[in-house]
Amino acid sequence: MNEPTRLHRILELARWAPSGDNTQPWRFEILGPDHIAVHGSDTRDWCLYDFRGHASHMAHGALLETLRIAATGSGLSASWSPRDGTQDHAPVYDVKLAPDSTEADPLLPHIEARTVQRRPMRGPRLTAAQREVLVAAVGDAYTLQIFDTGADKRRIARLLWDNAYIRLTCPEAYPVHRDIIEWGAQFSEDRIPERAVGVDPMTGRLMRWVLGDWRRVDFFNRYLGGTIAPRVQLDVVPALACSAHVLLRPRHAPDGWLDHVAAGVAMQRLWLTAQSVGLHLQPEMTPVIFRWYARAGDVFTADAPLSARAEALATRFEAIANAAPGDPFAFFCRLGVSARPASRSTRLPLSALLIDPQDRPGDEPR
Repeated sequence: MNEPTRLHRILELARWAPSGDNTQPWRFEILGPDHIAVHGSDTRDWCLYDFRGHASHMAHGALLETLRIAATGSGLSASWSPRDGTQDHAPVYDVKLAPDSTEADPLLPHIEARTVQRRPMRGPRLTAAQREVLVAAVGDAYTLQIFDTGADKRRIARLLWDNAYIRLTCPEAYPVHRDIIEWGAQFSEDRIPERAVGVDPMTGRLMRWVLGDWRRVDFFNRYLGGTIAPRVQLDVVPALACSAHVLLRPRHAPDGWLDHVAAGVAMQRLWLTAQSVGLHLQPEMTPVIFRWYARAGDVFTADAPLSARAEALATRFEAIANAAPGDPFAFFCRLGVSARPASRSTRLPLSALLIDPQDRPGDEPR
């Protein structure tokens, strides 16, 4: 078999890994028939939600696990390691491939089918079998906390209602919200298409106009209850209309950025496993991210009252999870049953994600 063709087929699947707002913080470099370099990046310099680059690090982990699973479909094993001297803001991961006679990973068929469902879902409680496979999927280094009673959902809906106020009124978040949506689109290669956002068409048209200028956003929020419709449609209703909310918790506090990469591996296995048992998933990461800021003592906004709200939100989140302030949270999401979303983020073509080694003089792999 032609090796570039086989590697291209693996990377065509690997690129479907999830990343925050479809940023795809990776590029691929084929260095040989058994060697791929993944060049990572992060968005911390412009994205409020990429706290210390950790959301991107988790995306790298999801990408590396997806690549590993994809390789099994071509009779290969894939192992990765960070390149010596690599930095957390621009890490390079060397992926080595080797022949492997074991069967393809059972999660392989679900790589491209996995997507985000931001709209309300049906909420039958998780079966014992679903719980068992989801818990097993994340491995021994993590616990999976499942919230699936009516009382759980109501508490989380209230948490997300208050969390959304911070998200929608924070000036530092405005550029992200302005730029991540591809308006009028059903699919988007590098953003979130409008039809996948989860609001009705009228709210979508209003959002598009308001987000064109921060002064409009601020005026609507202050005087016209501008946060109410999106908070109800994007947070409260979906929080109630689901099977469960799930919190991925590391057993030990992260000791460096590579632990966040490892959390991304667990996140992707959880997501693909959910897909394999008939469940859709929506990440609910901003409460986790605001808690990261609050517990690290990092200032994410010049608006002091919003910082105070984030502190209070972190305390409430910990009460719901029966957690201490120092307990690590990695990933939060909701699960449910629904039809496949009609609109979704796609990905940049592989040709746009490939780096030619000849374009990198003096940067020899080790």
